[in-house]
Amino acid sequence: MKACKTILAGASVLALSVSVNAAELEVTHWWTSGGEAAAVAEFAKAFDATGNKWIDGAIAGGGGTARPIMISRITGGDPMAATQFNHGQQARELVEAGLMQDLTEVAERDGWKDFIYPSNLLDSCILDGRIYCVPVNIHSPEWLWLSNAAYEKAGVPVPTNWDEFVASAPKLEAAGIIPLALGNQPWQSNLAFGALQTAIGGLDLWKKVNVEKDMEAAAGPEFAKVFEAAANARKLAEKSTVQDWNQATNLVITGQAGGQIMGDWAQGEFAVAGKVAGEDYTCLPGMGVNEYISTGGDAFYFPKLDDPEKTAAQLELASLMVSKQVQVAFNLKKGSLPIRGDIDLAAANDCMKKGLEILAGGNIIPAGDQVWSPDVVKQTEDLMVEFWKTDMSAEDAQKRWVEIHENDG
Repeated sequence: MKACKTILAGASVLALSVSVNAAELEVTHWWTSGGEAAAVAEFAKAFDATGNKWIDGAIAGGGGTARPIMISRITGGDPMAATQFNHGQQARELVEAGLMQDLTEVAERDGWKDFIYPSNLLDSCILDGRIYCVPVNIHSPEWLWLSNAAYEKAGVPVPTNWDEFVASAPKLEAAGIIPLALGNQPWQSNLAFGALQTAIGGLDLWKKVNVEKDMEAAAGPEFAKVFEAAANARKLAEKSTVQDWNQATNLVITGQAGGQIMGDWAQGEFAVAGKVAGEDYTCLPGMGVNEYISTGGDAFYFPKLDDPEKTAAQLELASLMVSKQVQVAFNLKKGSLPIRGDIDLAAANDCMKKGLEILAGGNIIPAGDQVWSPDVVKQTEDLMVEFWKTDMSAEDAQKRWVEIHENDG
């Protein structure tokens, strides 16, 4: 009830803040699955309530497809009014080129530094002391999603950790069930490896390798265990032939696959399908081994426009995206965690509550694209695609991984 009151109160505030000069803003993003579309509709609904108009510019194919299109438009003189990127360095060059709106005044007026948590979310938006983007959620990829129906069919208890999941694979296969669902988009195999880094390697090793950039540790026997786990996962995913991540999630939803390594945005697909956390599916943050989550996610940037009314509307949208009522509505649909810790999420499901507990406990790490350059991230994706689609040995993959990362300062 308290959450409902918060949302209703927020709606009243929005009704009072209708723009005098309405503007139409084209907003580009790559949220096209059922759960994602439901979530982004909350942004659009709130912005339209101000008297402005959200013009949806969804680009199918995920971030790998969408980002080059977005960047090309901005650098080519045909900018949209707002665009999604992930937290990190993806838009740094655009900011350095002077192509993005400075949001510092809005951020200071609304007190973003007082409520955005963890603080590195906002730090990722800062260049030379100025704020250029709006963090809208926290998405962590370190989750294993399991189909309760698949395990019931196979006559196996639902696993509680990664080792139990691997051990359950033979009985799943005997029941005609794919052990691990994995789509063919490059970022999915890279995400799976990143999740295994945290789960198998643990926090101390992760920090040594990814924060301290200790390449001796990266080449060592403890990190080798991560590549061995990835090789096991590769075998479990051999019969997964889908392309998109949400198609892989659907294999879990329908009981055709036992599990999927995927970010918490998978919750949006389970919700659209009417599935209940803890009853129809099980979620294991940190793969049930090391319950840490990375604080990646999505942020919106606002390209500079030669139109004062649209510029004013851009700033209004930026402010709206981090407001309490919109953060509640959006993140409940998206399956992500909010970027502010002062809102009521009593309506959160069991899986979101697990994420909130981990976040509150401070068991968090930066996302990979917050600690490595875009070039290294792309090379790592390419390596992971090759590793997952060929018989490359774990030893060779580890050696290549070190070679890619050792010169990234």
